[in-house]
Amino acid sequence: MIRTRLTYVPLEVADQFEDFIIERGEQVLDAVKARTRDYSTLSLLKLLYQLRGNPMTFSYLYSKSKIRMKKSFLNYLHLCVDYNFIKKEPVGPNVIYTITDKGRTMLNLFIHKESQEVGPY
Repeated sequence: MIRTRLTYVPLEVADQFEDFIIERGEQVLDAVKARTRDYSTLSLLKLLYQLRGNPMTFSYLYSKSKIRMKKSFLNYLHLCVDYNFIKKEPVGPNVIYTITDKGRTMLNLFIHKESQEVGPY
Protein backbone atom coordinates (compact mmCIF):
# COMPACT_ATOMS: atom_id res chain seq x y z
CA MET A 1 0.00 0.00 0.00
CA ILE A 2 1.33 3.43 -0.94
CA ARG A 3 1.40 5.97 1.86
CA THR A 4 0.05 9.39 1.09
CA ARG A 5 1.83 12.62 1.98
CA LEU A 6 0.70 16.13 2.53
CA THR A 7 2.76 18.59 0.52
CA TYR A 8 2.61 21.88 -1.35
CA VAL A 9 2.35 21.59 -5.10
CA PRO A 10 2.65 24.54 -7.51
CA LEU A 11 -0.78 25.16 -9.09
CA GLU A 12 0.43 24.49 -12.62
CA VAL A 13 2.04 21.22 -11.55
CA ALA A 14 -1.09 20.15 -9.65
CA ASP A 15 -3.21 20.78 -12.73
CA GLN A 16 -0.81 18.98 -15.06
CA PHE A 17 -0.18 15.95 -12.82
CA GLU A 18 -3.58 15.56 -11.20
CA ASP A 19 -3.23 11.76 -11.09
CA PHE A 20 -0.78 12.24 -8.23
CA ILE A 21 -3.25 14.36 -6.22
CA ILE A 22 -5.61 12.48 -3.93
CA GLU A 23 -7.18 15.50 -2.28
CA ARG A 24 -6.67 19.22 -2.81
CA GLY A 25 -6.62 21.47 0.20
CA GLU A 26 -6.33 25.20 0.60
CA GLN A 27 -4.52 27.36 -1.93
CA VAL A 28 -1.54 29.26 -0.55
CA LEU A 29 -0.27 31.91 -2.97
CA ASP A 30 0.76 30.01 -6.13
CA ALA A 31 0.58 26.54 -4.60
CA VAL A 32 -2.04 24.14 -3.36
CA LYS A 33 -1.77 22.11 -0.18
CA ALA A 34 -2.52 18.56 -1.32
CA ARG A 35 -2.53 14.97 -0.17
CA THR A 36 -0.48 13.14 -2.79
CA ARG A 37 0.53 9.67 -3.86
CA ASP A 38 3.95 8.63 -5.16
CA TYR A 39 5.66 11.59 -3.55
CA SER A 40 9.14 10.85 -4.92
CA THR A 41 8.04 10.80 -8.55
CA LEU A 42 5.99 13.94 -8.02
CA SER A 43 9.01 15.70 -6.48
CA LEU A 44 11.14 14.85 -9.53
CA LEU A 45 8.37 16.14 -11.79
CA LYS A 46 8.13 19.36 -9.75
CA LEU A 47 11.79 20.08 -10.50
CA LEU A 48 11.65 19.12 -14.17
CA TYR A 49 8.41 21.03 -14.76
CA GLN A 50 9.89 24.26 -13.40
CA LEU A 51 12.89 23.99 -15.72
CA ARG A 52 10.91 23.11 -18.87
CA GLY A 53 10.84 26.72 -20.10
CA ASN A 54 13.90 28.47 -18.74
CA PRO A 55 17.11 27.70 -16.89
CA MET A 56 17.06 28.75 -13.22
CA THR A 57 19.45 29.50 -10.40
CA PHE A 58 19.50 27.22 -7.37
CA SER A 59 17.55 29.66 -5.18
CA TYR A 60 14.87 30.34 -7.76
CA LEU A 61 14.42 26.63 -8.53
CA TYR A 62 14.17 25.87 -4.81
CA SER A 63 11.45 28.47 -4.25
CA LYS A 64 9.48 27.60 -7.43
CA SER A 65 9.53 23.82 -6.81
CA LYS A 66 7.73 24.15 -3.45
CA ILE A 67 9.83 21.32 -2.01
CA ARG A 68 9.96 22.85 1.43
CA MET A 69 12.65 20.75 3.08
CA LYS A 70 16.00 21.88 1.73
CA LYS A 71 17.60 18.47 2.38
CA SER A 72 14.84 16.76 0.34
CA PHE A 73 15.22 19.35 -2.40
CA LEU A 74 18.97 18.70 -2.52
CA ASN A 75 18.43 14.92 -2.66
CA TYR A 76 16.00 15.20 -5.59
CA LEU A 77 18.19 17.76 -7.34
CA HIS A 78 21.27 15.52 -7.05
CA LEU A 79 19.25 12.55 -8.29
CA CYS A 80 18.16 14.55 -11.35
CA VAL A 81 21.74 15.64 -12.03
CA ASP A 82 23.12 12.10 -11.49
CA TYR A 83 20.60 10.64 -13.94
CA ASN A 84 21.25 13.45 -16.44
CA PHE A 85 17.70 14.87 -16.24
CA ILE A 86 19.14 18.24 -15.23
CA LYS A 87 22.47 19.84 -16.16
CA LYS A 88 24.17 22.34 -13.89
CA GLU A 89 26.71 24.87 -14.98
CA PRO A 90 28.53 27.61 -13.08
CA VAL A 91 27.89 31.11 -14.40
CA GLY A 92 29.77 33.73 -12.42
CA PRO A 93 28.88 33.40 -8.73
CA ASN A 94 25.73 31.36 -9.52
CA VAL A 95 24.97 27.84 -10.66
CA ILE A 96 22.38 27.60 -13.42
CA TYR A 97 20.22 24.48 -13.79
CA THR A 98 18.81 23.43 -17.18
CA ILE A 99 16.60 20.52 -18.18
CA THR A 100 18.28 18.06 -20.56
CA ASP A 101 16.70 16.16 -23.46
CA LYS A 102 16.55 13.09 -21.21
CA GLY A 103 14.82 15.17 -18.50
CA ARG A 104 12.33 16.51 -21.04
CA THR A 105 11.58 12.94 -22.16
CA MET A 106 11.02 11.90 -18.53
CA LEU A 107 8.68 14.87 -17.99
CA ASN A 108 6.77 14.19 -21.20
CA LEU A 109 6.08 10.61 -20.10
CA PHE A 110 3.84 12.00 -17.35
CA ILE A 111 2.29 15.04 -19.00
CA HIS A 112 -1.35 14.59 -19.99
CA LYS A 113 -1.98 15.25 -23.62
CA GLU A 114 -5.65 16.17 -24.00
CA SER A 115 -5.53 15.58 -27.74
CA GLN A 116 -4.11 12.07 -27.55
CA GLU A 117 -6.60 9.38 -28.42
CA VAL A 118 -6.00 5.69 -28.11
CA GLY A 119 -7.13 4.00 -31.26
CA PRO A 120 -7.05 0.46 -32.57
CA TYR A 121 -3.69 -0.86 -33.70
